[in-house]
Order: sequence, then structure tokens, then C-alpha cells
Amino acid sequence: MPNSTSADERFAEYVVPELEVLYRVARSITRNATDAEDLVQDTLVRAYKAIERFDGRYPRAWLLTIMRNAQINRVRRKRPELMHDPDETMSRVADESPDGADAESLVLDQEFSAPIENALAALPEKFRLVVELVDLNQLTYQEAADTLGVPVGTIMSRLHRARRNIRQHLEASSEEVI
Repeated sequence: MPNSTSADERFAEYVVPELEVLYRVARSITRNATDAEDLVQDTLVRAYKAIERFDGRYPRAWLLTIMRNAQINRVRRKRPELMHDPDETMSRVADESPDGADAESLVLDQEFSAPIENALAALPEKFRLVVELVDLNQLTYQEAADTLGVPVGTIMSRLHRARRNIRQHLEASSEEVI
């Protein structure tokens, strides 16, 4: 779609307002601050190169799709055998970060009580990631689906099951206290 505005103006209009969301999602996907910054930078470079072809509709979904593809390509370069099953790939990508406390963990410790953290941590990765994207990062179902490369129905199903599992975990932990 031809546009009289420059690439820099379009980038400032459509991409810059989404930087915080991009970083939060990258952080959820990579589980590592340095990798998240690299992924966001790669996404921004790709978005800048393609901004003239962007039609201006749904910039967040467009950027999250770019990010998802960039992450898949990054993983493929590192470990091509992971590309046989996309769900398994996203799970393994998130598991590649080193263990240990980081700034995000410290903030989460302050925001969430231990039982909630434990319930979230007890979820299988594919369910935990959906909770982080939708409930914590406040993405829409469609944005989460675009990010993970799965249908919206899968996001809804995983989120329902994850919330049910969290509720059951919290109920069980409260019974232990009583």
C-alpha cells in the first residue's frame, strides 16, 4: 500500500508504541533478558525493512508474527531438529535459558504470592506460556495465537485448562495450610 509518509514516520507510528509489549513477549518466549533483547532487535530490524509493505492494520499482530518467525529462525539455526513439532519447539525454546534468579523473577516475587507462583510454575510449559502471554502480558487471544503459531481455539483451550489447573493447585495448597 503506497504511502506518502517516510519509513521512519511509519516505524514511529506503528512500531515504537509496541516496544514494551514486544519485550515482554520476547521475555516470555526466551526466558532470558539478553536473548529477549536480541529477539526484539531482530524483530525491529525486520519490521523496519518491511514497513513500506505494511498496510497499517493490526500493528501488534504484525509485529508478533515477525517476532515469532524470527525466533523460529533463530532456533532453527541453533538446533534444526527442533522444527519437526512447533509446539515442542516453543517449549524447548523457552527452556533454553539458564536457571537462576533474574530481575523479572525478583519483580514477580514481589507481585505474586508464593502459592500463585508455585501453581504457575507447576504448569506444563505450553500452558504456562499462554497464561503469561494472555493474563500477565495482556495480549489478545489472536495476538497470543500469532506469537505461538497456533489457532486461537488452541489458545482458548490451553488458557482454560491452565486456569483450571492453577485453581486446583491453589485449592490443594490452601487445604494443606488448614
